[in-house]
Amino acid sequence: MTFDDRSRLDPSKVSKRRTTGVAVGGGSALVVIGLIVLSQFLGVDLTGLAGVAGGGAVGSGPVQEESLDRCTTGEAANADTECLMVGAANSLDVYWSGEAPALGLSYRSPADFVLFTGQTSTGCGSATSAVGPFYCPADETIYLDTSFFDELRSRFGANGGTLAQMYVVAHEWGHHIQRLSGGVDGTDRGTGAGSESVRTELQADCYAGAWAAAASDTTDQNGVAFLEPLTKEQIADALDAASVIGDDRIQQQSGGAIDPDTWTHGSSASRQQWFQTGFDSGPSACDTFSVPESAL
Repeated sequence: MTFDDRSRLDPSKVSKRRTTGVAVGGGSALVVIGLIVLSQFLGVDLTGLAGVAGGGAVGSGPVQEESLDRCTTGEAANADTECLMVGAANSLDVYWSGEAPALGLSYRSPADFVLFTGQTSTGCGSATSAVGPFYCPADETIYLDTSFFDELRSRFGANGGTLAQMYVVAHEWGHHIQRLSGGVDGTDRGTGAGSESVRTELQADCYAGAWAAAASDTTDQNGVAFLEPLTKEQIADALDAASVIGDDRIQQQSGGAIDPDTWTHGSSASRQQWFQTGFDSGPSACDTFSVPESAL
């Protein structure tokens, strides 16, 4: 997905942190957190994970805030992954400020969208790069280490185009919309193909698809569209990204049996299906909670 070079971006929509001198307490904290979250990847809720390793925790070194002031134009977004994240945040914020009221929601932006390197502290506990992108409902903030995009390509075989990368952000933004509706509170939603966990994740995929379809209509403060119209190849990249992080695909790749009773995010086919539903019909079609399990 390509930004219009002339579009103006607000870099304050995104923060960047770098933590140095990382220390791990309790020996196994990093490993346990990684094992828990690597099985889920997108949309994970980390509430309660702090201290899950028997009192161990990921220690914090000095935190350096780094400027994203270079990310002020669509041209920058086309040339730099971090600026691409700024562009995605600008487009998503405009889109949902217009669409949320139609869902009966009073919209507010996420408190922050944090790009981090190595590890960072969050309202849901300490997190490392192994966590992957996630939304923390406790502080209403999206966290992402952009090295995840390399992992998406190298380990999971995704094509990894720019729309695929922005789909990741749009999915997490979808969790923020759910938070505004009272639907994401950090509680355990169970496992299984028809569980609330899966329905929550598929709805976030659907919301991502709804944004993607309308993204080229979102405009900056001067009325310039942020993004150029999608190509078929870009849509295919986003669907491919949704596919490679399906629960069945991850279980198959890990060499284990495909076990729908353990699913938390949905099958590859379901994730693609609900992204496409949002793309075709908009956010009002994203009620994954009212359909039978067979329709997920």
